[in-house]
Amino acid sequence: MMKKSIIVSAFLTLMVVFSAVAQEGKDKFMVQVDGLGCPFCAYGLEKKFKEFKGIKDVKIDIETGDFSFSYPSDKALSIADVEKQVEKAGYTPITTKVERANGKVEESSGNEMAKKSEGTVSKNVMVAGNCAMCEARITKAAKSVKGVSAVSWDKNTKIMNVSFDMGLTSLEKIEKEVAVAGHDTKNHQAHTDDYGNLLACCKYERLSY
Repeated sequence: MMKKSIIVSAFLTLMVVFSAVAQEGKDKFMVQVDGLGCPFCAYGLEKKFKEFKGIKDVKIDIETGDFSFSYPSDKALSIADVEKQVEKAGYTPITTKVERANGKVEESSGNEMAKKSEGTVSKNVMVAGNCAMCEARITKAAKSVKGVSAVSWDKNTKIMNVSFDMGLTSLEKIEKEVAVAGHDTKNHQAHTDDYGNLLACCKYERLSY
């Protein structure tokens, strides 16, 4: 009986040790993300980060834009890689903070390029659409804005990448022009009449606001 108790006690001790070890070796990332307007946005962001094998404890608050997760410290994931992944998902990282497993804290102000007062920048933004005709309409609308130098839209990801001169226009102006063409964007909804004028094959599922 005594021997059995000792074995059980040793087993429980090992479980506690293994649990503690499992908690170690994790870096915790906290990112303030601009542009999360709906559950679909959060899903898209989380799906993009699932490309990082080993990601755990993903939490996204749509209202505040707070996004956090843990990642194995031995993979040495950098803040730059995290911010780049946020941008690939179609959103803008405002600030990024990481608490390393060794206790070290790193911070970044995020998206430095967007903070430049002039010059050409590239931004990603979600634009609703279905097909090649949608792509042509979206890119034409965006290119009609003075200062826009390049536009591309992916019908699978619904992400529009646009390059423009910050001294001549803004992402908001570009989104508004695309909305006038009948396509909902992350921040601007197309008027009902403009949406209604689209061809049947272009009648996408409206974004929620």
